[in-house]
Amino acid sequence: MVAVIDYDAGNIKSVEKALLYLGQDVKVTRDKNVILSADRVILPGVGAFGDAMGKLRSYGLEEVIKEVVSQGTPFLGICLGLQLLFEDSDETPGVKGLGLLPGSIRRIPDKEGLKIPHMGWNSLDIREGASLFQGIEGHPYVYFVHSYYLSAKREEDVAATTFYSTKIHASVEHDNIFACQFHPEKSSEVGLKILDNFIHLENR
Repeated sequence: MVAVIDYDAGNIKSVEKALLYLGQDVKVTRDKNVILSADRVILPGVGAFGDAMGKLRSYGLEEVIKEVVSQGTPFLGICLGLQLLFEDSDETPGVKGLGLLPGSIRRIPDKEGLKIPHMGWNSLDIREGASLFQGIEGHPYVYFVHSYYLSAKREEDVAATTFYSTKIHASVEHDNIFACQFHPEKSSEVGLKILDNFIHLENR
């Protein structure tokens, strides 16, 4: 069973729909026991960093997420869900993230001719051997919607990058933690393959 964490953030329905398309038993929930008993857990989200952390804390989900990760369950953050895994964000200074991985969320630098938010399809440079991208060749295009980007502290955590005004750490993998800044559920066949790879990971 795949648990999709519900904390009133946007985009949860499209993630659920993609997982159902892949034939998964999906539960959208904030129930601690359901989340902790799931085979896979996904933290999706669209919205503001500070608001999202406030919701996670008010629902008691911060400690649940940390428990999921500590017990070794494969965990996937998507878009805002990636950003929340890190320490802090330029979007809401002073608000601490989950701090499960070292790094910060920065605002995409202004650049003439580029619109912010970064919205649309961009190609990825994938690190060889990255688990989420098994069976995906070349420089696949995926769908982004964001104004802030990850600057990870550990290069070895970075599974894929893209370039939009600056180098963006677009996906990370560390032990049982996986995350994508882009939206696999909106990234056509490539995105479905990424979700399918996550579902079929061997527990690490």
